[in-house]
Amino acid sequence: MDNSMEEKWIKHYSSRQKILLVGEGDFSFSACLATAFGSATNMVATSLDSKDALFKKYRSKRSYQKHLKELENRGCLVLHEVDAKNMNQHPILKSMKFDIIIYNFPHAGHFRVSEGNKFVILLHKKLLKAFFENAREMLNEGGEVHVAHRDDHPYKKWKLEEVGSEAGLCLKEKVVFSKSDYPGYNNVRGGLIRSSQTFPLKECFTFKFCLGHKIQISIS
Repeated sequence: MDNSMEEKWIKHYSSRQKILLVGEGDFSFSACLATAFGSATNMVATSLDSKDALFKKYRSKRSYQKHLKELENRGCLVLHEVDAKNMNQHPILKSMKFDIIIYNFPHAGHFRVSEGNKFVILLHKKLLKAFFENAREMLNEGGEVHVAHRDDHPYKKWKLEEVGSEAGLCLKEKVVFSKSDYPGYNNVRGGLIRSSQTFPLKECFTFKFCLGHKIQISIS
């Protein structure tokens, strides 16, 4: 990352921040940031899926290939088969630190039961706690963990702030997440069921967590 270059911003994110993106679906969010920055040498974009799995999930929409090419051309490090629950032990990531770690709309998987099912909610909370514990160890001093999440029923039952606190993080700020702020972003489901389809974005916020003591929260 060349700090001599002009700093560029898109919403909360700067070309001078070292950014890790976790759980990318079709890599459209990563590609959006890379395009805004003009370079992606400050970014690491990861997915849980292998390349083969990505092809199977998004074979009806080849846009993910365009996004990966965009990231490659702009110098982004792209890693596949990175599990948010143990990412700090990944052979490459374990020696890296970040200013911002982003996990947009985390999800433990789609099941043929309702999102309000107690077992499903427990799975989501377990995923988030493990992610937060890993992310905490991967932050630079003053770094933040950003989670975009729906805060309506039943998603608010995931109790994001409480889970983050259990993992040693404090909620610093909660701001409205608007898809229009990120041109080209596709909020695809990513699971095995209707993986290339989008999902409703209702009552969405970016929850910003940090290390340290509880900070005054602003909601805007």
